[in-house]
Amino acid sequence: MDNEKVRRGLKPRHVNLIALGGIISSGYFLGTGYVLDKAGPAAIIAYILGGMIVLSVMMCLGELAVYRPICGSFISYARDYISPTWACGVGWSYWITWITYVPSEMIAAGIIMNKFIPAVAPEWWAVLFGLLVTVINLFHVEKFGETEYWLAIIKILALVMFSGLGLLIVLGIVGDGGFLGTSVLLGSGGFAPNGYWAVFLTMIIILVNFQGSEIIGLAAGECQEPEKSIPAAIRNVIWRILGLYIIPLLFLISIFPWNKASLEESVFAAALDVYGLMWAGKLFAFVVLTAAISCSNSGLYGCSRALYSLAKENMAPCALGVLDHNGVPRNSILISILGCWVGIAAYAVDSSKTLYTTLLALSGFTGAMAWISICWSQYNLRMSLRLSGNESKLKFRIPLFPYFTLLGIWVQVACLVVAAFAEDLRVSLMIGIPTLLVPMAVYKAREFLTKPLPEEG
Repeated sequence: MDNEKVRRGLKPRHVNLIALGGIISSGYFLGTGYVLDKAGPAAIIAYILGGMIVLSVMMCLGELAVYRPICGSFISYARDYISPTWACGVGWSYWITWITYVPSEMIAAGIIMNKFIPAVAPEWWAVLFGLLVTVINLFHVEKFGETEYWLAIIKILALVMFSGLGLLIVLGIVGDGGFLGTSVLLGSGGFAPNGYWAVFLTMIIILVNFQGSEIIGLAAGECQEPEKSIPAAIRNVIWRILGLYIIPLLFLISIFPWNKASLEESVFAAALDVYGLMWAGKLFAFVVLTAAISCSNSGLYGCSRALYSLAKENMAPCALGVLDHNGVPRNSILISILGCWVGIAAYAVDSSKTLYTTLLALSGFTGAMAWISICWSQYNLRMSLRLSGNESKLKFRIPLFPYFTLLGIWVQVACLVVAAFAEDLRVSLMIGIPTLLVPMAVYKAREFLTKPLPEEG
């Protein structure tokens, strides 16, 4: 795949922060409102289960990426260890998801800025942020890594601050609510007011909130010393999930009534506002803005590298597999940006909560397809190495194989099946399944038509 031409400009600190900040999107700050509204405080169970899935996927990806550090990784892995047809479907589905989801992030950022500066319409802010993300991605890959590094730090510090304030609010030291204890956590219907089945109905949104962690695999071909930096980043993922998802969420459900949560605003900002910490609420609005820009930046990076990989695998026009003098797939980035601009125009027509939820759920479906492919590829790779007696060549191994791998696959399959029972999420399957199957059908048809005829006689 000419990987030696891809510029390896991502330093170990970039890779660590991409892995850390990539899973902290605006979907977490905004989408958590949907999860709380449906599942109540039991949403924390959904996040713990989602964390287990992410850990499994990241471990599988680590084994693959260290064994073969290539740009556009999971598509190439799917081609070699599953089938080219499946790789084509998953790759295009993944690309389509991001070019529809990234515009929603840009619009979300525009809405936030419009609240601060009402004279400028959200669409114009979205265009400005789109241009900013375009410029970052078109320059050297170091610019992408450095930008994500600082954006990730902002998000991490904000969540640490929220956890600290949440603890002080629970103890009655800060705010005007007095000592709370478990009064909010177990009030308004108890821990699982809508039953535990509601927890599973939210899992596809949970997968969206964790989405972005796979970008570290797409960046593997562009990082320095992948055999060292990638395992180091992945080994710490359990502490990141615990510190950046579970603990802040625990304090959130302890200070904010679940029946007041919605997609209208960040539940983290709303929770702080309830206790008179308006300054902190406004700060979190800025953090959501930062997360939206960061997610757009990472998403564009990921989908452009996926498109580049599809082109190198002869599953997309070959011009999209060309690198410029900076070692950047400029054509793939430009096409992805064009798709995002189309998405911004479409989203501006209908920026309703229903459309936003649909985009989140669609991203969850196709993201799950990519994650299942990662686990499936790792399973097939490990089994082939084991059968050939070459398992010792692996420098990084997933523990508890094959059970941990199979957990990552089948829990995600179950989440997608459960989504069919949720009325507002079912449409994601209706849209997502064709985005997977149509490219596969086109690839097989093209393969059949270009297959040489057998010689006579």
